[in-house]
Amino acid sequence: MRDKFWEKNSLEELTTEEWEALCDGCGRCCLIKLQDDDDDELYYTSVSCQYLCQDTIRCTEYPRRNQLVPGCVPVTPDIARQPWLPNTCAYRLRAEGKPLPQWHPLITGDTVSVERVGISVKGRIVSELDIPEEEQEEHIVRWVSANSDEPVEIWEEIL
Repeated sequence: MRDKFWEKNSLEELTTEEWEALCDGCGRCCLIKLQDDDDDELYYTSVSCQYLCQDTIRCTEYPRRNQLVPGCVPVTPDIARQPWLPNTCAYRLRAEGKPLPQWHPLITGDTVSVERVGISVKGRIVSELDIPEEEQEEHIVRWVSANSDEPVEIWEEIL
């Protein structure tokens, strides 16, 4: 990979390897999101896709995820500009011309840094296989700012 590729290249210019490395592995994009029919407000839940491994926070069916889960949206440069991605997402940040946060694994050289700052969903999720669809609304979470020098959003259970 090119040195500091995330700073020097647009999302469209990244190689496949660089694109994959840009993901911080938080797992937030694999959470079930609910949209309010009245005002189109988007809500995250603590319910994860059945293919998100709760130990590694990696997709167990990554190459086939889009065939297995019709609602799974592959992140592309165009998708990275969409508001449904968390504001901590490296793809979204770079699409908006913002730098990577200091906790990002590409900056720290440590894949666990995303867990240490509370960005990872590890240890805070339940599989969609364990929650009936009609009960997912009971698992809505909201993002709150953590106390730190850098704005980082973590979640808290609403209900």
